[in-house]
Amino acid sequence: MTTSAFDLSERVIVVTGGYGVLGGTIAAGLAAAGASVAILGRRREAAEARAAEIRAAGGRAMVLVADALDEAALRAARDELLGAWGRVDALVNAAGGNVARARNDARPIFDVPADSFDEVLRLNLHGSVAPSLVFGAAMAERGAGSIVNISSMAAIRAISGVMGYSVAKAGIDAFTRWLAADLARRHGDRLRVNAIAPGFFVSEQNRAVLLTPDGGYTDRAKSIISHTPMGRFGRPEELVGAVHWLCSDAASFVTGTVIPIDGGFSTFGGV
Repeated sequence: MTTSAFDLSERVIVVTGGYGVLGGTIAAGLAAAGASVAILGRRREAAEARAAEIRAAGGRAMVLVADALDEAALRAARDELLGAWGRVDALVNAAGGNVARARNDARPIFDVPADSFDEVLRLNLHGSVAPSLVFGAAMAERGAGSIVNISSMAAIRAISGVMGYSVAKAGIDAFTRWLAADLARRHGDRLRVNAIAPGFFVSEQNRAVLLTPDGGYTDRAKSIISHTPMGRFGRPEELVGAVHWLCSDAASFVTGTVIPIDGGFSTFGGV
């Protein structure tokens, strides 16, 4: 395979949640690889800041303001993108995260508010389904494109405290496989859907759960590290290579997969 199969220089890629720790790093990494990146999210100021950083580094970026759960806003964002750049080649669904009130670390699951389960499910499952269908429709018209979802170790192993998040990410795995099969059968072999499943990375959402105020590991973090053969948390930039590959022609015969990026967490039984 030639290096040109990895080329993203003519690709237009939408990254939802593209200003978060993980999504922002993915967006910057794809731009550094030559892609034109559209950062989509609700927070214009944060999105503009990330786009400015990409441009300052020599990349090409634009901002699309939309809630990943708002289909009308997503359609308007898609039309804005097509009007400005004429196409969409890939979508990375990086919007999501846990909902603090849906956790049950220090209480029985029976005490978790029922509506918090719905909230975390909508954020992490519906928030990827809706963009996939809206931007996927534009890809289907061209008969080509790549969708990359973000799964989690919580989809395949029982991780304490995060029932709703776990169910949502298991849904992402099922959605990834289902949509991959449906789009390939209906629209041809150039339209692909895959997911990456990150292990444990420190982000703004989980920092207080994993790190003490002085930067040390919490007991939960120590437990995670003890079950990770590589003995550390992941670095956000370590997600970029797999996403780059999945968005490129180098992965032209890859669809319906969920790729762990986890330092071995999913392979180790803890003994």
